[in-house]
Amino acid sequence: MARRDLLTGDERRALFGVPLDHASLAKHYTVADEDRPLIEAKRGDANRLGFALHLALLRHPGFGIRHDDVVPDFLIRHLAAQLDIAPTAFEGYAHRAQTRLEHAWEAMERLRLRAFEAADVPGALGAATRAAEATERGKPIAAAVLGHLRAARIVLPAPARIERIGVAGRAMARRLAADTLVDALAPEQVTGLDALLIVDQDRGTTPLAWLRDTSDSPTARNLAGILARLAHVRRLGLDPGMAGRIHEHRFEQLVREGHVAPAFLLSDYSLRRRRATLAAAVIDLEARLADAAIEMFGKQTGLLFARARAAQKRGIEATTRDVNRLMRLLGATVGALRVAREDGLDVWAALEDGVGWTRLLDAEGEATAIADLTRDEPLIRAAGRYMTMRRYAPAFFDAFRFKAAGSRDGVLGAIKVVRALNATGRRDVPADAPMPFSRKWKAAITEGGVIDRRRYETATVATVRERLQSGDLWVEGTREHLRFDSYMLPPGKAAEIALTLPFDTDVGRYLEGRARLLDWRLRRFAGSLKRGTLDGVELRGGNLRVSPLAAVTPAAADRLDAAVDRLMPRVRITELLAEVEARTGFLCAFPELRSGRAHSNPQAVLAAILADATNLGIERMANASQGVTYAQLAWTHGWYVSEENYAAGLRHLVDAQAALPLTRVWGDGTASSSDGQFFRSGRRGAAGSTNARYDREPGQKIYAHVADTYAPYHVRLISATAAEAPYVLDGLVAHGCGIEPATHYADTGGASDHVFALAHLLGFRFVPRLRDLADRRLGLFPGTARPEALAKLIGRPFNIAAIRESWDEIVRLAASVKAGVVLPSVMLKKLAAYRRQNRLDFALQELGRIERTLFTLDWLESRALRQQCQAGLNKGEARHTLAQAVFVHKQGRLRDPQFENQALKASGLTLVTAAIVYWNTLYMGRAVEHLRASGEPAPDELLAHVAPLGWRHISLTGDYLWQNAAAELDQDGYRALNIAGGPGAKVA
Repeated sequence: MARRDLLTGDERRALFGVPLDHASLAKHYTVADEDRPLIEAKRGDANRLGFALHLALLRHPGFGIRHDDVVPDFLIRHLAAQLDIAPTAFEGYAHRAQTRLEHAWEAMERLRLRAFEAADVPGALGAATRAAEATERGKPIAAAVLGHLRAARIVLPAPARIERIGVAGRAMARRLAADTLVDALAPEQVTGLDALLIVDQDRGTTPLAWLRDTSDSPTARNLAGILARLAHVRRLGLDPGMAGRIHEHRFEQLVREGHVAPAFLLSDYSLRRRRATLAAAVIDLEARLADAAIEMFGKQTGLLFARARAAQKRGIEATTRDVNRLMRLLGATVGALRVAREDGLDVWAALEDGVGWTRLLDAEGEATAIADLTRDEPLIRAAGRYMTMRRYAPAFFDAFRFKAAGSRDGVLGAIKVVRALNATGRRDVPADAPMPFSRKWKAAITEGGVIDRRRYETATVATVRERLQSGDLWVEGTREHLRFDSYMLPPGKAAEIALTLPFDTDVGRYLEGRARLLDWRLRRFAGSLKRGTLDGVELRGGNLRVSPLAAVTPAAADRLDAAVDRLMPRVRITELLAEVEARTGFLCAFPELRSGRAHSNPQAVLAAILADATNLGIERMANASQGVTYAQLAWTHGWYVSEENYAAGLRHLVDAQAALPLTRVWGDGTASSSDGQFFRSGRRGAAGSTNARYDREPGQKIYAHVADTYAPYHVRLISATAAEAPYVLDGLVAHGCGIEPATHYADTGGASDHVFALAHLLGFRFVPRLRDLADRRLGLFPGTARPEALAKLIGRPFNIAAIRESWDEIVRLAASVKAGVVLPSVMLKKLAAYRRQNRLDFALQELGRIERTLFTLDWLESRALRQQCQAGLNKGEARHTLAQAVFVHKQGRLRDPQFENQALKASGLTLVTAAIVYWNTLYMGRAVEHLRASGEPAPDELLAHVAPLGWRHISLTGDYLWQNAAAELDQDGYRALNIAGGPGAKVA
């Protein structure tokens, strides 16, 4: 049991076995010159070879030749070859046990090793405990024990004993962490934590279950619910600083357990472990609830203004008929005046006869009202929904203590005024109230000579939202709404990381180099444009014209695609997942949350994953499955499925697919693309946002990164209204796979000057599809001559002074992202949230304009680059089609009320599509081998157009049969190709 608890079979072989690769054999098992005299002194080839093996195996892994051990044949051959001895000599070694024992002791003495003793257990246990502070995984814990024993020059004990020490060390680390947290609790805090597991008769559930149960749908009622839960957690009075008393990983482990474990299971924990788990969960809940409240406040306020703008738009649209009538009246008036002037008639008489003075006077009010509709500030319209805002804003302001860079910040003053008005019930805003608003808003607020309470409060709410999003206003105790620079490395540490960045960090040399390069590129481009030598690009009427790209897929590739598809084995999705798991072992990335051990029933994990991926859900998956029950699935999904595990499993599949021979015809993992795919959410109660681009239904976007091998390697669920550009770089810096994308393609929506700048600073080549060339202008360095041929294409010069002024912060930002302390999207979203640009925001944008200009020249000069970008994006869009086919249940809608559950579905969907890509790649390779063996041409240049994204041969729905899912493999371990349905026709 202990062995199973700590390590998997693969981990045991990796830690305790003899390595198979040539490099490791050479490293660990090359006979040293100083050992040869001792070896040669032994009598007979058998003893010489046996003693050499003792020395080798004591050095690595460190056990020596144990009783009843079987020494691998390849190691015997490797050492025998070096000693010029026949490998068969080992068969006669150590018929006398005493000889073997004597050789073992002599080898230990030669290497200055000693045997493991009972007195060595505490030291090994300490090593295991220290390692377990940072992980639940068995392999690093066992490796720490091995490292300790090797450093002490102790011969390793039996693997089972090492595993028992590792298990004990992990238990010790858990116990010490729990004791540390519990010892910091006051008696009243202990009482409050214990009460979380007692059923509240009014709610019919435990306070813990109530605290966990929140909805992400942005309504005033849901926000009030989050604030009520936050108040409950705060009354417990736990200091968030307690988390720093134990290792970060150990605290996160307690948090994960505290969020997943039901109350009845926590009640079965030992007293101190239960209280420590609850304490960690409560500390984490306070930060989560605070972030959720601020996020929902932002969404509510955004909706307030969006609805105000929509109402204004509807009002304008409703006046279309009146505008037409008034315009005709204006035309008639102008006509009457013209006739009067030309014929010398009395103007007033002409107006009366041609139009009618009374009619003109009646139209005055209508015209003024329509003009006011278009002139209205959104603030005025939003203030018209004041009572809606009052349902959530006062409670939100009371729940938090906001901070800003200066204690006299105007927003803090405005918040203080609004709080005082709410507390006292006064209606009039003081005449000296702070006005940290734009000029237009100030005018609207003070229209009529006094401060309008509704407009002032609405403006304060909107400004607080904006400043929280940018990090210019922050709340301590949150994770996502801290001070802007708190997300970055300290300047000293950033300077160290900056040395590894792929650009010259001296601002003078950097700018000088970019200026020289751009000047040369502009002159070259101007010459090519003037000569008309650019492929598919010409200057016509002062505007650039870029010819559309024609389809480049040969008809022969389509025929080859059909031939390969006919040969693909027919398979159920359950069989496919079971086979992919057997080949890749990706389920090793799904250990149990608490113990870190593998699931005893892998089919249950696969079923839980498929429930997410197909949008079927746990209950319906259990009803449609044979071999798993609802109880098994619910438990498995709670304890084995998480965002972290999905990401680790995806890395296994991406790396496994990259190792398949056929993959090389599509790419080598050095290029990738990313794009968002919209999924509708439920019409009521589900988390989601409405984006007019996707009709009026709410939903979310799954933003996925896809390698040039077609494998999706990173995924992020984002709001339907969110800009995609901030998320482009996340996948490139945080995927963790073996592939290394250096060139990245994105659609127009993924491009921004900030992304251009940061991608360049991080060493990535950013290649977005440019569709808005007419709206973009090239830039110049100040003082650079403007090529005459490009005069109409060049806009304002770059603001080099801004870049110089903020250069240190730019480098610090790049170093922080490079070091992995913050995701690019976090910083880019905060920069984008500033209504008025701050210095870093503007400087980064100007740097991005330089890179955008250079890239635009690349784009215009290279038809091949445009084709590569189109092909890269096509791979991602084709994967979208597969994802839509897999995510078929519940009308393909994300109906969950919690964003976290929707994100799990997005991750499950990505993992299953990656599994399909791997399986398709494997069997397409076999189909290609069959075609070639049959004399059918299947050249690599045509295979490059055949994608591993088909699913016609995969049964995605119906009953899900998990028992014997991998039983139809032949003696070679593969499914038979569909030869009967294969091509009899020629493939040209």
